[in-house]
Amino acid sequence: MDIIKAAMLPHLLEIFGILLASLIGWAANTARRKWGIDIEARHREALQSALLNGARLALERGFGGQAAVTEILKHVQISVPDAVIGLDARAEVLGNLAQAKLREVVQGAGCVQKLEVALKELDTRRG
Repeated sequence: MDIIKAAMLPHLLEIFGILLASLIGWAANTARRKWGIDIEARHREALQSALLNGARLALERGFGGQAAVTEILKHVQISVPDAVIGLDARAEVLGNLAQAKLREVVQGAGCVQKLEVALKELDTRRG
């Protein structure tokens, strides 16, 4: 009986090692997928926020057109370099995103200005 146990022990340890390695591999892969997705989402969110803040800042400083886009990209590089690196964002893509965000902010500012004019006209009519 002891001979059988002694003969089987190395094989049982080998099987146990394979099962343990598989379990560790599965857990590591699951964690990588979950946390990798979370990190990517945080990078995207940070990049979008930096683009928006950069666009607002560029407009407040009186920049327009390509100068505004350049200012937005400077702001992004300074404020969220990890997001740019983590997302592997190329310069052309960042430029397109900056232009789109600038248009969004300009259109939003136009709506605010129209609302302010309408409210002033309403106050004038009441007063």
